[in-house]
Amino acid sequence: MKKINLRNVYPSIKADTWVDVDDAVAEEIHRFDKAENAYRLRTYRHQAYYSLNREDGIEHDVLFRLITPEEYYERKLTSQQLYEAMCQLSEKSSRRIYAHFFLGMSKVQIAAAEQVDERAVRTSIERGLKQMSQFLKNM
Repeated sequence: MKKINLRNVYPSIKADTWVDVDDAVAEEIHRFDKAENAYRLRTYRHQAYYSLNREDGIEHDVLFRLITPEEYYERKLTSQQLYEAMCQLSEKSSRRIYAHFFLGMSKVQIAAAEQVDERAVRTSIERGLKQMSQFLKNM
């Protein structure tokens, strides 16, 4: 049996109160104190004083930011301009650009699906992007 001071364990107790506890309990309290002190030291060394997880919604606001009406309008306008530029391309170029950038297919996969050489797909996409760039500059 070991004697511990409850004032050291519970901050709400203001007066010294000594109690006898089992050795296993005393060892567990000592282990917890060491872990808590190590955590405080790591926090101090890494200057990690603030946490986003305070249950006040700040973490949610950072991760899932709502877009403003102005941003929504700009995105819609940009999408319309891209759609108009894609419509100006040949059917083959627009299909390949759509597959590469929107569907995430590699140029090799597109070439295999269309049974053509990969260089043809690459040049078609490059040519289509140049045409789209010219069209968007002239808008």
